[in-house]
Amino acid sequence: MSHEAHEAHEPESPHLDFAGTTPYEDYVKADVLTHLQHTLSDDPGEMVFLVTTQVMELWFTVIVHEWETAGRALRGDDVPTATAALKRSVRELEALNASWRPLGQLTPAQFNAYRSALGEGSGFQSAMYRRMEFLLGEKSASMLVPHRGAPRVHAELEKALHEPSLYDEVLRLLARRGHAIPSSVLERDVSRRYEPSDEVEAAWAALYSGDENDELARLGEALTDVAELVWRWRNDHLVATRRAMGAKAGTGGSAGVAWLEKRAQKNVFPELWTARSHV
Repeated sequence: MSHEAHEAHEPESPHLDFAGTTPYEDYVKADVLTHLQHTLSDDPGEMVFLVTTQVMELWFTVIVHEWETAGRALRGDDVPTATAALKRSVRELEALNASWRPLGQLTPAQFNAYRSALGEGSGFQSAMYRRMEFLLGEKSASMLVPHRGAPRVHAELEKALHEPSLYDEVLRLLARRGHAIPSSVLERDVSRRYEPSDEVEAAWAALYSGDENDELARLGEALTDVAELVWRWRNDHLVATRRAMGAKAGTGGSAGVAWLEKRAQKNVFPELWTARSHV
């Protein structure tokens, strides 16, 4: 093969010369992301804790986006789009839960080396995580209080508090499809925490006793996948905290392990679990 022919078959070199920042940087903002880490102690383990926490915040943002997409689709009776968003969020929740691995075996000594740098900071103060909880039906007006000093964040959370949760939208869809969802559920104050209903449990049991390929049954299973991973998130958080600090009070004035244990005992979308006993 001639030299000219060989050159003709060589893969083209990537474009390397840009007038300003690269198109990758313009889109991803990697330089911004990788310069947000400002540790407050000399312990090398603090960087892992800080970056892992920031990664969690990014996953919270993606998952909120997926669940809000699902909620809009459900309002428009578009079950396939809602189910697709929920299934994407399942993979994202798996990635979020894996974030506990770098922190899951912290010893008390390792955590204490930089714990004082957190000051009054605590994960329960995360506004994006709170939006996740609100979308799951875990509403609480008192959880807006920590954000009073941040008007934009407070306004977003207050809006989310008074909007139907993801599960509210599902139950409204079931009612429009002829399932016996009581008016007490459909007309409830959506700014308050969702409480289980015997009638909703019966509606899910009836649905699961029918065609398992029905799109509402598949929607229920996608919701159950979400609920299972939320439960796993809470338990992984509990175990990591128990290993790192035992039963001591948590940062930010929380009860630490005792508070996490109470959270880990609760299931979201509760009737999707209890209905299975009646199928």
